[in-house]
Amino acid sequence: MRPFSAKSPLTLPPPPPPPSPLSSTMAFSSGLRFSSLLRCRLASPALSSSTHFFRLRRTLPDFRFLSTAPPSRRVRPIKSRQRDEPVTDSSGSMGPNGNGSVLLKDGSVNDGRIVPTELHKEATEAYMSYAMSVLLGRALPDIRDGLKPVHRRILYAMHELGLASKKPFKKCARVVGEVLGKFHPHGDTAVYDSLVRMAQDFSLRSPLIQGHGNFGSIDADPAAAMRYTECRLDPLTEAMLLVDLELDTVDFVPNFDNSQKEPSLLPARLPTLLLNGSSGIAVGMATNIPPHNLGELVDVLCVLIQNPEATLQELLEYMPGPDFPTGGLIMGNIGILEAYRTGRGRVVVRGKTDVELLDSRTKRTAIIIKEIPYLTNKSALVEKIAELVENKNIDGISDIRDESDRTGMRIVIELKRGSDPSIVLNNLFRLTSLQSSFSCNMVGILNGQPRRMGLKELLEAFLDFRCSIIERRARFKLSQAQDRRHIVAGIVVGLDNLDGVICIIRESSSNAVASAGLRNEFNLSDKQAEAILDINLRRLTLLERKKFVSESESLREQISKLEELLSSKKNILEIIEKEAIELKNKFSNPRRSIIEDSDGGQLDDIDVIPNEEMLLGFSEKGYVKRMKPNTFNLQNRGTIGKSVGKLRVNDTMSDFIVCRAHDHVLYFSDKGTVYSARAYKIPECTRTAAGTPLVQILSLSEGERITSVIPVSEFSEDQFLLMLSANGYIKKVSLSSFSSIRSTGIIAIQLVPGDELKWVRCCSNDDLVAMASMNGLVILSACDNIRTQGRNTRGGVAMRLKKGDKMACVDIIPAAMRKDLERVSLQSNPKGVNGPWLLFISESGYGKRVPLSSFRSSPLNRVGLIGYKFAAEDRLAAVFVVGFSLAEDGESDEQVVLVSQSGTVNRIKVRDVSIQSRYARGVILMRLDHAGKIQSASLISATESEPEEEVAAISV
Repeated sequence: MRPFSAKSPLTLPPPPPPPSPLSSTMAFSSGLRFSSLLRCRLASPALSSSTHFFRLRRTLPDFRFLSTAPPSRRVRPIKSRQRDEPVTDSSGSMGPNGNGSVLLKDGSVNDGRIVPTELHKEATEAYMSYAMSVLLGRALPDIRDGLKPVHRRILYAMHELGLASKKPFKKCARVVGEVLGKFHPHGDTAVYDSLVRMAQDFSLRSPLIQGHGNFGSIDADPAAAMRYTECRLDPLTEAMLLVDLELDTVDFVPNFDNSQKEPSLLPARLPTLLLNGSSGIAVGMATNIPPHNLGELVDVLCVLIQNPEATLQELLEYMPGPDFPTGGLIMGNIGILEAYRTGRGRVVVRGKTDVELLDSRTKRTAIIIKEIPYLTNKSALVEKIAELVENKNIDGISDIRDESDRTGMRIVIELKRGSDPSIVLNNLFRLTSLQSSFSCNMVGILNGQPRRMGLKELLEAFLDFRCSIIERRARFKLSQAQDRRHIVAGIVVGLDNLDGVICIIRESSSNAVASAGLRNEFNLSDKQAEAILDINLRRLTLLERKKFVSESESLREQISKLEELLSSKKNILEIIEKEAIELKNKFSNPRRSIIEDSDGGQLDDIDVIPNEEMLLGFSEKGYVKRMKPNTFNLQNRGTIGKSVGKLRVNDTMSDFIVCRAHDHVLYFSDKGTVYSARAYKIPECTRTAAGTPLVQILSLSEGERITSVIPVSEFSEDQFLLMLSANGYIKKVSLSSFSSIRSTGIIAIQLVPGDELKWVRCCSNDDLVAMASMNGLVILSACDNIRTQGRNTRGGVAMRLKKGDKMACVDIIPAAMRKDLERVSLQSNPKGVNGPWLLFISESGYGKRVPLSSFRSSPLNRVGLIGYKFAAEDRLAAVFVVGFSLAEDGESDEQVVLVSQSGTVNRIKVRDVSIQSRYARGVILMRLDHAGKIQSASLISATESEPEEEVAAISV
């Protein structure tokens, strides 16, 4: 015999002859003994040697699964087949799938039958069995009473232990032991954690258990060990879940070892699944249901009872949304509607905050967080905010501290001086869990099947369950009342025939004979006869008979009411409504979560960017830069100015405006197209930077230039945009027509060939418009004289231009200043000391102020009046209406920013520009010996109402 080696083929014994029944029994035990011995031997390293292997074969009898062969028969070695060799059963037929099938040999059958089964089918069935066990037995709550099995078993165990709300507390370890020993065959940690959660007022909207001791905190601190904490049932739990448990309202099923009975459901009077919500992760599905307010839940339940055809919108009038135990702000109702309609939705919840003034002198403020979103860890939130401040992801926070105590939550976030609380808050909402989303997935078990249901379906399922509870309770009470009335009727018969009853009992030799005698004599039933025999002598008085008669009458009325209740579903629904209202009157409390009408809590870039003032500079070659308003300091008239920064070769500054970061900036091109972008979209840079090409921000076509820029904070219906082309065509378009501009731009004005759009201004119908040509001619006209037109029109003629002349500028005179102008004209103030004035600026750097009273109002399409007498080769660069803001001395409080072709910027006071006549040349404003000509000018109006200087610009 050759020795055994690792390369030797595996040998199996041949099948023995069919055994007898007795040998089969012996074989079973022998096979068990051998399998144990074989496992021990295989686990030993010594089995690898051939000596031990053959000793094992000589000492053990021949074997097969679940049977043995006669000891005298030797084992015949069989070589193992290759993997691709077909597998056949005893009859020579191949299995259903050949390779991959599992062959199960049934040793109890004489013919050695092999049952083929596919591996993937067996695995699928086993996995599905496990999955359903997790779904039904652990993770998902029942829709009818809203409880998972562990919660139901805890409450029932406490009920059995007598831990009522008016009884003393008892150790939680006692309750956990009771649950584990009788109902829940799992670990003690799962049971205790579930018990703790039912006692936490920050986890459940209406806690079901009263806890005594440390039951954890909102900072995720764990509860104390179960040997230290105590518990008892909450009054709401007794009134809502356990009050009718003994009245045969639900079915009782055997526990895990069939030693006791436990309820399959609890007779809930309210939909607990909606009241406290639920969350759980099962196999292949999960559930996440938000909690709701008890009073609102009763209201919506009553509405559905009174009107079964009520729509979801009608139900939402009484229960507008979830009510989380930690409060907070629910942003919008779109997610709520989707969750209530389909069972899936997303609810955005924000913490509730206030802004407090810490120091009135320094005007330092602080953000106070009073409530946080549901299931948010407060300590982790504070740590996250501190981490963001340390990493400089959030600016403007100087200190953060947690001042929460037993009276409530209070997280103080101190802000730096000058920080905008709304911007800091929006950053906190975006970067921390101060704003979080609750994903609703309303899945529960109904009739042994997991189902996802909407709000109305959940309420209807509960009402069906509650109707069955009321019906079973009524039938149980009816049966008891009928049995009792039957017995009372027999007792009354016995009392009416007291002498005969005593005689029969006296003559009877035993209880059975007496009972039979009473039944035969008075036509009584067994229960009636036994009741008469059990009656005490003291109850044989006349007074006791009257009590039995009145009891019988009371039972008759009770039976009549119960039969009437069972005869109509409407009566059952009225009972459900009545009991629900009783719970509302006793246990309801105000709503904690506030629902805000918003866009769902979505935070955009604009929400975290301060609406600060900014300067925008534009160049002729299409570059733009955003700078801080204090980049250029105030200078005196006649100075050289400060350079606006580095420009490209042959590039010059064309426009210079002041706006705010949140403004919509409308960009009008020379081709009559308008584009739109937020001001903060322009990258911020220093004064010396070159800027950003506009083609990176706007979808400009080749050769297209931006000629006018208008910042708009709000698209009002009574505001208009006045457009003026270089050839003198003018039109007025409603500002609201530009509220929605696509990224590729829209048409603002139709232009004739050779013309281009040069100026755009905001105006109203009560304003005046002042237009000037390059030759210094001026027209003053009312804006209401200009007809409002659509975007895709050319407009009318503004001024009759002489040959070679073009429009130079346009400006708007506000309605308030128009009234002042009319008043000044009536007073005949030729000098115009008190304004308003027209500020003229020439290309050579000269300027002057001319009183507006020097110009009369005229219609459009006129030549105009002379406003400036130019020297040779000088032309008009800009015209502004000044006098918007006056100082205490009556002089102008405005400033003008001049930009030369080389990029030099000068900022001067308007009051330093002298007041002259229409024919004067003016005074020098900016020396341009080496700087070319004035390229653009901007008017800055100072506002004294703000503590710091605020500026608004009208640019050219």
